Amino acid sequence: MIKTFNFVPIGTVRSCYKEKFGIPRQPGLVRVPATIDILSDYARPEAFRGLAAFSHIWITFVFHKTIREAWKPTVRPPRLGGNERVGVFASRSMFRPNPIGLSVVELSAIEEHAAGIRLNIVGGDFIDGTPVLDIKPYLPYVDAIADARSGYAPDRPAQKMAVRFTEQAMDAIRRHEDELPDLEDTLRQILQYDPRPSYHSGSDAKADYGMRIYDFDLKWRIEGDTIVVYALTD
Repeated sequence: MIKTFNFVPIGTVRSCYKEKFGIPRQPGLVRVPATIDILSDYARPEAFRGLAAFSHIWITFVFHKTIREAWKPTVRPPRLGGNERVGVFASRSMFRPNPIGLSVVELSAIEEHAAGIRLNIVGGDFIDGTPVLDIKPYLPYVDAIADARSGYAPDRPAQKMAVRFTEQAMDAIRRHEDELPDLEDTLRQILQYDPRPSYHSGSDAKADYGMRIYDFDLKWRIEGDTIVVYALTD
């Protein structure tokens, strides 16, 4: 008899990514800040005693936007161009028998306030509202293995695209520089890895794209090897 397990989230991620499209394909590629709001039942300071001494933490979370009734044994990793299949357990795909993710992020601060506890993190790959199941400290001596093999993804992905902003887009960025002083840099970091589906890379089949980030609709077009951001609207 197969046992089943029920897990209760301990927190919720708040990030700039409002939809799946555009989220970095791995943690640490884009240094964008986010927060984890710890739910009240677990917001006890003693539960986080000693964590601030660690620079990085592991986050176990739920791919809550991609839950499916049935799973498939193979997936198409972006690093293989989106056309070649590998086994789901040989991938970090979000489409899994149990939709559980694992990411390492930088821990920049732990805040205690009247409403509870908040962890400030950098470099996450989480959609806004992601349920967090667990938090553990990252231990370099055991978690970083220098001679480990990485199969079909041996190296960090290249920053494929140049990013240019039209004057209209820059005007919109400047209007929000008080509350989001790093907005231009954030957008540049996200877009330079080319968030398009792998099968669109090098193709002009669809030249205009958009995504929801923060509270904006971001729109850009492809011009050769350059992403041209032409709109950022509320």
